[in-house]
Amino acid sequence: MRRFSAILLGRLARFLTRLRGGGSAFPGYLVRKAWPRFIEDVSAQWGHGVVFVLGSNGKSTTTHMISELLRAHGLRVFTNPTGANLPQGIASAMLAEVSLAGRLPADVAVLEVDEAFAVDLARLLSPRTVLMLNCQVDQLYRFYETERVADMMLDAALMAGEHIVTNREDPLLSKAGDRLGSRSVPDVTFFGVSEAVLAASRHGLLNAPDFRAGSRPERTAALAEVRSFGGREATLAVAGEELHVVLPARGLHYALDAAAASATARLVLGDAFDETAVVNAFANMRPAYGRGEIVPFGDESVEFIMFKNGPSLQLNLDSLAAPPRQVMFALDEGTPDISWIYDVAFDALDHVDVVTGEKAWQVALRLAYAGVPVGAVEPDLEKAIELMRKLPAPEDDRKLWFVNYEQMMLARKHLGFPDLETRL
Repeated sequence: MRRFSAILLGRLARFLTRLRGGGSAFPGYLVRKAWPRFIEDVSAQWGHGVVFVLGSNGKSTTTHMISELLRAHGLRVFTNPTGANLPQGIASAMLAEVSLAGRLPADVAVLEVDEAFAVDLARLLSPRTVLMLNCQVDQLYRFYETERVADMMLDAALMAGEHIVTNREDPLLSKAGDRLGSRSVPDVTFFGVSEAVLAASRHGLLNAPDFRAGSRPERTAALAEVRSFGGREATLAVAGEELHVVLPARGLHYALDAAAASATARLVLGDAFDETAVVNAFANMRPAYGRGEIVPFGDESVEFIMFKNGPSLQLNLDSLAAPPRQVMFALDEGTPDISWIYDVAFDALDHVDVVTGEKAWQVALRLAYAGVPVGAVEPDLEKAIELMRKLPAPEDDRKLWFVNYEQMMLARKHLGFPDLETRL
């Protein structure tokens, strides 16, 4: 009866908060107050266990990729598609699917997890597999040092029941085996990029350097590796088999995320892993919310390119084959410290039509120093969108909008598109 009441209370809170347009984590907070073991008890039902996805960048995209690959093999997947990655946010995501009897019909959970809460969530969810994507300069106002972020991820990875999947090319996370010492469980599996592909990347992968004492491990074999890459196409070698896949968005970082997702799916599925199902899943895969997503804009379309820090912005700029015809750049207080913008090379752009958001003038100043002409600075997003609407249609009928998360959400709403939960 207590469980029934807790779920009913959480469901009611979820309904009311969604009516007022926010508060997605509050229902999870309430249900955990009424049923303290809500997360632990519900997650214990999943036969293939829980997969954690950690990293400075790419968590949402890779979580989405793994989920789609597992679904292509017939598994029922629970995930947190809105990116709510704190305990109360994950509990809220569970409320969307759990029955009043406390049953959540899934075979496996694939969860994006905030690094700062990864250890606490690992105690609650006992992940079978932990995937670590990268450690990059991000949110220094919150974390202070990249080494500290790496330690958070590595500490959580050691709590995996079976597998650690980590980035061979990351100087900090590739040392996961050192943390294990003589322990044989969990095992450490790598994903990565071939040396030739890495050498051809203009700015590399932008992973944080390791300034600590000790040598970097020798380059070892990877379960999944990017062998070739161009635009939205990549060749992945997975367990010795070459797969030619179409990526949901362009860029080497998406190809590397695909390798990470393929390696993780291979470990979850074991011998049931089917290469044809993987290729088909990628071919039919939609972009993760706001990450390379294309939406209608009158008779034209808008491609959203979301970034959250210097490395993600740089890798997205590097993915451009040519300067885009029409560009808007939107950045607000959701990214409070943007000093990193001076480390970003903007030579992939030959102009920006409109700069918007609360940080608009700071961005415009940086672009001026970079020699990139700016057509207009309009801090009000809705007015900026109307300026973009008035521009003549580009030849490919597509406008490119670089946005941080908060501006992406507001822009989609202004264009008449629902939030992710409504869309699903």
